[in-house]
Amino acid sequence: MPRLRYRLGQGIRAWLAFAARPDLALARQWLSDCEYAAFCRLSRADQLHSVRVFEAVASADADAPSTLRKAALLHDIGKSRYQLAVWQKTLSVLARSLAPGWFRQASAGGDLTAWRAPFSVHAHHPRWGGEILRACGSDATVVWLAEHHQSNPSSLDGHPLRAQLAALQRADNHS
Repeated sequence: MPRLRYRLGQGIRAWLAFAARPDLALARQWLSDCEYAAFCRLSRADQLHSVRVFEAVASADADAPSTLRKAALLHDIGKSRYQLAVWQKTLSVLARSLAPGWFRQASAGGDLTAWRAPFSVHAHHPRWGGEILRACGSDATVVWLAEHHQSNPSSLDGHPLRAQLAALQRADNHS
């Protein structure tokens, strides 16, 4: 139930995003020209979320690696490939939480037609983000963190970037 409450709160923040301005100066300071251009293609709600994740990473560890900080800003960059309405994002997040089997079926294959788009974007944006970041020449660590930010952490035990991924996921899950 706390996870559902968090997700509903996240949806409400997204609905109210029109009234807030993301800190584009912060993003500009940390990102390359190509990365910043991709960041600017995100919805305002996704920009605000990414800045909150960055701030959560920085406040949790003042010595957080720059790659982790950049990944915090860029972890959802794949969502810039296909814009969704807030209700579509909310629907996909709730479906993943409440009906994971149905969500997997609805998101299979990356189909972006009508009703499947919210599920496909939610499921496939990490891979798309990796593609965007590689095209920008981003650091390999930033690319890996963006591509794996939704991965099950237990499947990555022993990976050298596991600690950075765990920090990114904690910040993402609380922002």
